[in-house]
Amino acid sequence: MKKLGFKIWFMIAMLIVSFLFIFAGSGLTKKGVEVTSISIDNNSLYDQGLHKGSLIISVDGQTVDSLEDYSRIIGTKFISGKEEKLTIGVDGEEYIIFSDAMPDLSVSDLQKTNLKLGLDLAGGSRALVKAENKTLTSEEVVDLVDITANRLNAFGLNDLKVAPVSDLAGNNYMSIEIAGATPKDLKKMVGEQGKFEAKIGNDTVFIGGNRDVASVGRDAQNARIEGCNPSEEGTTCRFSFSITLSGAAAQNHADITDKLLVNRTANGNYLSEKLELFLDDRLVDSLYISESLKGRLTTQISISGSGVGATQDDALVDAKANMKELQTILMTGSLPYKLEIVKLDSISPILGEEFINSIFLAGGIAILIVSIIIFIRYKNWKASMALVVTTVAEVVIVLGIAALIDWNLDLPGIAGILATIGTGIDDLIIILDESMNTMSLTLKERLKRAFAIIMGAYFTTFVSLLPLMWAGAGLLKGFAITTIIGISVGVFITRPAFSEIIRRFRK
Repeated sequence: MKKLGFKIWFMIAMLIVSFLFIFAGSGLTKKGVEVTSISIDNNSLYDQGLHKGSLIISVDGQTVDSLEDYSRIIGTKFISGKEEKLTIGVDGEEYIIFSDAMPDLSVSDLQKTNLKLGLDLAGGSRALVKAENKTLTSEEVVDLVDITANRLNAFGLNDLKVAPVSDLAGNNYMSIEIAGATPKDLKKMVGEQGKFEAKIGNDTVFIGGNRDVASVGRDAQNARIEGCNPSEEGTTCRFSFSITLSGAAAQNHADITDKLLVNRTANGNYLSEKLELFLDDRLVDSLYISESLKGRLTTQISISGSGVGATQDDALVDAKANMKELQTILMTGSLPYKLEIVKLDSISPILGEEFINSIFLAGGIAILIVSIIIFIRYKNWKASMALVVTTVAEVVIVLGIAALIDWNLDLPGIAGILATIGTGIDDLIIILDESMNTMSLTLKERLKRAFAIIMGAYFTTFVSLLPLMWAGAGLLKGFAITTIIGISVGVFITRPAFSEIIRRFRK
């Protein structure tokens, strides 16, 4: 076994480690579906302990091995509109609900590897965003990324990636990637500044953000749908939730209301001005202020609003969405700039899956054809097999490194792997050709000459890839990084191992 040599053993060791990085702790050996999101509002399953990340292994006693099983079983429930019993099995425990509608949760198949797929392959939306009518510095973009990430995280979004990017011209942008979101959702979330102001007359009482708002009620006791009534649009449902003001904001409220007059009406006594709520300078609601709050230092304020729809169900959905948006903005504050979406992309996860299958098929066929050509050219099946094994090992090690550093594999990244395979085969052929050369040099000298050519090509390619890290506002960064990793793995791990294999074959 020692005859294999250090270079070959090093490649084998890297292969083993890469397999561990790719598959260890993944769902390869597990069965079931994973909960990717679950509503926390009036949800009995959530109250019982079913959370995001829970592994559902059975529904109503039937085994669930995949998303297809879950969809088939759950699809037979709640058809009649009558209350039914639903039992969900999770890791030896059972959660039971009685309902006339589907549970408000989303599930997905278990990920079989630790590789993280970008939106191009997993599905979702991506936006390239800049500040409207303003050129941002790199520091301002970093601040914008932090604030935006906090706001989107408050929405409860999964698989969210917000990062600063720039192009070769020095323009700074913000890149937002959200798995599972539609372009319409993403545009709504980032297309508005979210500037919230509560005014009495021309005086601002408080604004959104933790400077003026200490806490926002989001549980069932402090946030509720108060009722629905017919309206011109169909149905209108009103919501309300409580917030706690900071001491300074409460004092500001007391000082402003202390100067107001009292209007006495048949429905009660109210102050002469209303508390008006503005979102992005648009009036959202006007609230009467009770006489008892005149000049009073109070930290508890009730915020209300409404949602409309053609039916009551539509109005309820709209009211809940509007309430969540207001709650989020009050917690996180407004964005420092009005944003403009420069580029908006969307991709279906089905297309991503088909693309991956096509890539594996095309890559396998290409490697097979090259190995056949090598066999025909050199009449050596061992050399052909060594080329195939080395090329596959190179790809596996690159994927292992991607799993280790949590690198998202997207379309540019896949293109980088293909470029790595191409340059790798070129280099292996150079090594093979030099080893077969009949010139009056020793085998060691011929292999050394081959590596001189390979290293020259490596550094040339490395330097040429660096500008792509910033080209296209960072959209080609995946290609550049994946290719750099790939050619580095080849030059320092797989090419030396291949040369050692060929050297032993030649002996």
